[in-house]
Amino acid sequence: MSKRALITGITGQDGMYLARLLVSKGYEVFGLVRGQNNPKVPFVRAWVPEITLITGDLQDQSSLLRALDRSQPDEVYNLGAISFVAYSWENAHLTSQVTGMGVLNLLEAIRLHAGADPSRVRFYQASSSEMFGRVQQVPQREDTLLWPRSPYGVAKAFGHHMTVNYRESYGMHASSGILFNHESPLRGPEFVTRKISTSVARIALGLQDDLTLGNLDAKRDWGFAGDSVDAMWRMLQQDAPDDYVVSTNETHSVREFLQVAFEHVGITDWEHHVRQDPEFFRPAEVDLLIGDSSKARDVLGWQPEVQFADLVRMMVDSDLEQQRTAA
Repeated sequence: MSKRALITGITGQDGMYLARLLVSKGYEVFGLVRGQNNPKVPFVRAWVPEITLITGDLQDQSSLLRALDRSQPDEVYNLGAISFVAYSWENAHLTSQVTGMGVLNLLEAIRLHAGADPSRVRFYQASSSEMFGRVQQVPQREDTLLWPRSPYGVAKAFGHHMTVNYRESYGMHASSGILFNHESPLRGPEFVTRKISTSVARIALGLQDDLTLGNLDAKRDWGFAGDSVDAMWRMLQQDAPDDYVVSTNETHSVREFLQVAFEHVGITDWEHHVRQDPEFFRPAEVDLLIGDSSKARDVLGWQPEVQFADLVRMMVDSDLEQQRTAA
C-alpha cells in the first residue's frame, strides 16, 4: 500500500513542491486548506492535480483531528504559518497563534489521533533560521543558541521547542528542519527575492522604471525550495527523529541578488533603478544568516542541487514569461 501524507501550508511554495515530490514517490497526498474560498486553491490543483484538499485551521484543533481522521496519514508535514516576517510586527498576536500555537495544536491532535503508539504518525516541523536572529555563532548549527528578533522568529522558536518537547515527552517521531531562506518562482510577491525578480523582469520589458527596497546589505543563505523539501522528506525516512539545519552554507547579500538579476537581463548599470526606503527596514534587523548543514549532508545524504546564481536566473526567467503573458 502507498504511504499517505498530510501537508499543512499546501498553498505555499514549500507545500506545492513537497506535494509534487511525494506524488512522484507514490504517496497519496492530502493538503490542509484554510477557508472554503481560498484564492490559491485553483493554482494548487493545477500544480498537483493528484492531491486531495481538506478544510482545516491550525487554530482549531477539532478541525485538525477531523483532517487526521480523514487522511489517516503516515506522515504529517507542518508547513503552515504566517511566514512574511515584516507582517509579523503588524500582527504579532495572530502570527503567534498560527505560527506558534498552531504547532502545539497539531502535535496534540496527532498524539490524540495516534493513540497508544504516538510514533506511528511521523511529524515534520518547518523551523526557521529566523530563530537565530541576533546570531550567537557563525555559521549557525543545530545547537546554536536561538535569539529571535521578530514575532515570527519567536513563534517559530516556540514551535521548534514544542516539537522537541513532544518527541521527548511522548516518544513521537517528530523532527524539525531548521530551514534557511529558500526561494523559487512560486515564492509570494511580497518577499524581497520575488519582488526583485518581478521588478527586474518588468524593468527589462519597459513596464516600470525602478523598485524600492530596504536594507541592501542584509545577508542570507539562499537556496532553492525544491531542494529544501527533499530534505524534509529524508528526515521522516530516518529510524530516529532529530533536528537538522538545511542550508547551502553560503551567504549572499540583497545587493548581490540584485546584481545577478539585473545582469541576467543585460542591465549592468542597475543602481539607478533601485531606491531605498526606511519603511522597508526591519525594527530589529537580522544582518547575517549562514548555516552549517553538515549534519543533514552526513546523516540524510542530502545536498543542494541549485546554486545561488542559477536560482536567481530561474526566478527572473519565470517572471519574464509571466509578465510577457500578462502584457
